[in-house]
Amino acid sequence: MFRIVLADDHLIVRRGLRALLETRSDFVVCAEAGDGREAVDLVLQHKPDVAVLDISLPLLNGVEATRHIRKGSPDTEILVFTMHDGDELIREALHAGARGYLLKSEGDEQIINAVAALARHRPFFSAQASEALLDSFSNGSGASANVLTMREREIVQLIAEGNSNKTIARSLDISVKTVESHRSTAMRKLGMHSSAELVRYAVRNKLIQP
Repeated sequence: MFRIVLADDHLIVRRGLRALLETRSDFVVCAEAGDGREAVDLVLQHKPDVAVLDISLPLLNGVEATRHIRKGSPDTEILVFTMHDGDELIREALHAGARGYLLKSEGDEQIINAVAALARHRPFFSAQASEALLDSFSNGSGASANVLTMREREIVQLIAEGNSNKTIARSLDISVKTVESHRSTAMRKLGMHSSAELVRYAVRNKLIQP
């Protein structure tokens, strides 16, 4: 029996995925999450075979959730299941540790095949993701994903979502001074001087939905 955690901020998508995946007798959805932090917590709790993550998750986007999951539950394979098909975003997801990338426009059979492959620790990519992966290997691209640390990316996303430094500090269990330090470092690395620029960066890099 292969155990699966689903993470998407749309309940109707999660319900549809659960119904589809559980048509197979060897698949069971053990938990569902509506945001990235909940997804990480549930994966660390349940240690599923596969986590299916959308990219545009609130609180912690799918790429950052992937990084946390790879650290905390390395045996869990991650399938990014999303509507976003930009090459740079695909490379970032793969660099973060996802071994599957599938567009929501794919058919039901492809979704089942993707989860089945990952459950057996085999990669599965849509055609476009495969091209981005080959391009990444051939020209060494994807380095921009390393500009910010994991914590800096988290804080940039939370700032872009409109959270105050105090709220971010409580959410991450760190001091306000630490939040301000990470914020300043991220802005310096990105060559930015205002919160508005951080928001534009977050939208452009799909850390948040516009």
